[in-house]
Amino acid sequence: MDTLEVRGLTKRFGQNEVLKGVELLVPRHCVYGLIGQNGAGKTTTMRIILGLLAQDAGEVYVCGEKVKYGETKTNRFVGYLPDVPEFYGFMTPEEYLRLCGRICGMEHAQIREKSDELLELSGLKESRKKRIGGFSRGMKQRLGIAQALLNGPKLLICDEPTSALDPVGRKEILDILEQVKEKTTVIFSTHILSDVERICDSVAFLNDGIIIQDGTLEELKMRHIVDTMIVELCRQEDMQWLLKKLEGLQVSRQNKTTLVIHAKDIYTVQHRLMNMLADGQIAVEKLEIQEPSLENLFMEAVK
Repeated sequence: MDTLEVRGLTKRFGQNEVLKGVELLVPRHCVYGLIGQNGAGKTTTMRIILGLLAQDAGEVYVCGEKVKYGETKTNRFVGYLPDVPEFYGFMTPEEYLRLCGRICGMEHAQIREKSDELLELSGLKESRKKRIGGFSRGMKQRLGIAQALLNGPKLLICDEPTSALDPVGRKEILDILEQVKEKTTVIFSTHILSDVERICDSVAFLNDGIIIQDGTLEELKMRHIVDTMIVELCRQEDMQWLLKKLEGLQVSRQNKTTLVIHAKDIYTVQHRLMNMLADGQIAVEKLEIQEPSLENLFMEAVK
């Protein structure tokens, strides 16, 4: 059974149709990247999954149970980290997690054991008795993850968790998310594509209210239309000869000795090129085929 299933989700705010039939299938124990530009509908989708917003049409199932607006039964399976988590600044992490545990109906011994485990995971063990009001943005995000994981959710939803963090803070959050997928499924909403490439197993591109592509990173790369090859020559004077030989291909010149070739069947072009270079006795400094980046895949899908 998949952790999350979203079928035909639509949502309109006045004349603005934000979601136009979103379909998602999120398997267990993975980090699933929901990628989209600001305004694409990521947060609206997450609020519907949490039962905090009513959809106009479509259905959502968490761990096989249907999500109903205003009823929070399915939220016993879900942990949630908003993009800007809010805390009581006068509390310490220990006190805050104790409060959250009591709200969830957890036993005192269970709260203490789980709090110790999560403060260790989030790197806040040494700060457990310090006031949250003095915490940095990154420390608050890490405490937010600890709170979201307190009741052992099957699904952890993170809405833009790294968007306002510095590189060190981003790395800390990504390291935590990578660890927790052994016990829970993570949905990671973001527009920072390098973060997705680092930790996500599967991704979905959300654009203008619909999922335009989804799958594992490998599957998306296999569907990629055009690959790229970089050719760096040893001598400037060989460039014009090579450009004439490559007429008819999509070629761009980077500098006096380097050019970039784009082609659907890049390996056939590579074979042809190497024969040309050997025949012309052209010395090459570098010849490299580049895999498509997630940024290229997203831009290609959007276009």
